[in-house]
Amino acid sequence: MSEVLVTEKLSRRYGRRWALQDVDLKLPTGRIIGLVGPNGAGKTTLMKLAVGLLAPTSGQIEIFGASPWKQPLQVIRRVGYVAQERPLYASFTVRDMLTFGKKLNQVWDENLAVNRLDQLGIPLNLRTNQLSNGQQAQVALVLALAKKPDLLILDEPIGSLDPLARKEFLQVLLDEAATFGQTVLLSSHQISDLEKFCDYLIILSSSRLLVSEDIDQLTATHHWLTCRNEDADRASRSGKVLEIHRNERTCRLLVKADRPIDEAGWQIDNASLEDIVLGYLALRPESTKQEMTV
Repeated sequence: MSEVLVTEKLSRRYGRRWALQDVDLKLPTGRIIGLVGPNGAGKTTLMKLAVGLLAPTSGQIEIFGASPWKQPLQVIRRVGYVAQERPLYASFTVRDMLTFGKKLNQVWDENLAVNRLDQLGIPLNLRTNQLSNGQQAQVALVLALAKKPDLLILDEPIGSLDPLARKEFLQVLLDEAATFGQTVLLSSHQISDLEKFCDYLIILSSSRLLVSEDIDQLTATHHWLTCRNEDADRASRSGKVLEIHRNERTCRLLVKADRPIDEAGWQIDNASLEDIVLGYLALRPESTKQEMTV
């Protein structure tokens, strides 16, 4: 399988603080990839490195085999990017934004943009600062889609949207990705949305990569295991323990187990994607020093 994004020991620091450290990734093409992690985990930094807005401090990153920093033209024409702040010119009408996008991009599908905005009921003659947050997000998405990118990178595009606007945004995204086979990299704190729309997941925490895996594989290998307290040590050897909770009689563990667990007297339940994400984020990644040693 070909990869859309490959990194090797990718690292980036701001002054004395590491934003990313030694990240190794190989992301498959044609997937909708969720990117999660707490604020400051390095999500935005990774995305800016991917589109050439930042250069690595060390390590390598390639998009479709090209360096975003050294070969920007090869990358820019194949990548659509919507930043967290959804940059739209406040004095421009929606039609002006479409004209702006057409002049900036070698490939541009005007019909796609106009038809999608018409379906969404967004008037072309309104200035962008007259639009709701949801409408602004949709316009930014349509601008990115109209350049027909092979990779679409979206940095927290739905964080400020109400549930209905969020659902409409994600449905447009899913429809277009399914139609054109685009790869999508989407960061969000809304794990429930990612579970519905994504099929691959990246988890970052404290500048480190914790997980990069198919969501189906994640949910198939992570379980809640409940046993008696006296069996806790044996249960913990069933796999990697992410969480452990005890009461007077029983112990409940969130375990990653690559092999089936079949032990008489133990209760085994499926873990949700939210359980898995929160379990990993609760871990202390090894060697996560945020300050450089001098």
